[in-house]
Amino acid sequence: MSVEYRKPLPGIDDVNRPYWEAARRHELVIQKCHRCGYYRYPPGTNCPDCLSDDLEWVKVSGRGTVFTWTVFHKVYHPAFAGDAPYAVVAVELEEGPRVTSNMVDCPLEDIAAGMPVEVVFDDVTGEITLPKFRPIKQEG
Repeated sequence: MSVEYRKPLPGIDDVNRPYWEAARRHELVIQKCHRCGYYRYPPGTNCPDCLSDDLEWVKVSGRGTVFTWTVFHKVYHPAFAGDAPYAVVAVELEEGPRVTSNMVDCPLEDIAAGMPVEVVFDDVTGEITLPKFRPIKQEG
C-alpha cells in the first residue's frame, strides 16, 4: 500500500523541467552559459551575468558547503508537523551557485557554516525526486 505524499511539491515548467527530470535520475544538473561559462541556479531563460540565452544543462558534482541554514521549529504547513524541528540549508556548490534544500542525516546542532555536504535524492512521489544534502563523512 502506498502512502500519499502530502507536502507541497515544486511546480514544474518548461524552464525547470530538465532539473527535475535529472533529479528523478538521481543526478544534479544546473544551467551553464555557453558564452561566459557562468553557472546559474535557479534556472532561468537568460544568463544573469552576460544576458545570453545560450544556456545548457550540465551535471555538477553534487558537493558543496553549507553557506547558511535555519531551523524551523514552528509548523507553517500541517504536512510538516511530524518533521519539526528541521533544517533548511543554503549549500554553495563547488561550481558556485547556491541551492536551498533540506539537511538530512545530521543532528541539527551539528550543522555549521562551511560544513562539507553532498547531495542525496529523496524519491517522494513517482514523478518528483527532491535533492537534499547530508554531511560528507570525513575519513580517518
